Parts: sequence; C-alpha cells; structure tokens
Amino acid sequence: MLRCCDGSYYTGSTVDVERRAWEHNAGLVSGCTSKRPPVSLVYAVECDSAIAAAESEHQVKGWRRAKKEALIRDEFEALAALAHARRTDD
Repeated sequence: MLRCCDGSYYTGSTVDVERRAWEHNAGLVSGCTSKRPPVSLVYAVECDSAIAAAESEHQVKGWRRAKKEALIRDEFEALAALAHARRTDD
C-alpha cells in the first residue's frame, strides 16, 4: 500500500514492491498516483500466489480509511473491531 502526498492510499499488487513504488514516483504508472506524487510505501505483504495477491488487494481496496490505517500500524485487534463496527452500521 502506498501513501500519496495528499494522504490518500493506493493499493496494488506486484512481484517487486520496491521497483513498483519507484515506478509510481517516477511517473511511469498512469492513474491516481501520477496525480499525487510522491508516494511512500507504508505496507506490504508477501502472498503465496498471484491469485492470493489479487484477493488480498480486492479485500483491502474495499476497506475504509480507518481500517487501512489500523493495518498499516499492525493493530490487528482494531481491525476486528472496525470490521464489527462496519457490520453493525450497515
């Protein structure tokens, strides 16, 4: 997960995290990060397969900001509480 200069988050998947972050900062990737450089890498996790990476990316993209920030801070108890709060809000 990348944090853009405006504080927004970008979630994606790649086989080379450092290279991809560099590409985003160099303006080689079109899309939301090209309008919000520079970006900084704030969270990464290694997955067993491309399918697992895509599933993880899809899941995190659906999260609200508070839950993404809890993940970045490794506050796993907060993740559970935020997931529960979301279910009771709906």
